[in-house]
Amino acid sequence: MIAGLIKTLLYILFFWYGFKLLAKIFAPFLMRYAANKVQEKFKDQMKQQNGGFGFNTQGQQSKKEGEVSVKSKISTKNKPNSESVGDYVDFEELD
Repeated sequence: MIAGLIKTLLYILFFWYGFKLLAKIFAPFLMRYAANKVQEKFKDQMKQQNGGFGFNTQGQQSKKEGEVSVKSKISTKNKPNSESVGDYVDFEELD
């Protein structure tokens, strides 16, 4: 009975230290793989959002050089009138 308990404890310790050793060996590879996957996912999301890296190439092809267009997602109806907010007062700090 005691021999079975000692044998079980030795198996547990063997698997525990074996797992720790394997984790030290394979953890850097797994972390690098996970980081690359997250980076690829982020790049794909940026491509979908911007239509490329930084600039929308489809919109630039139809424009002439020097042409400017402004697209706003905020409607002017919901924007409060900034003229009726109040006057600007410049304060000076006194010693």
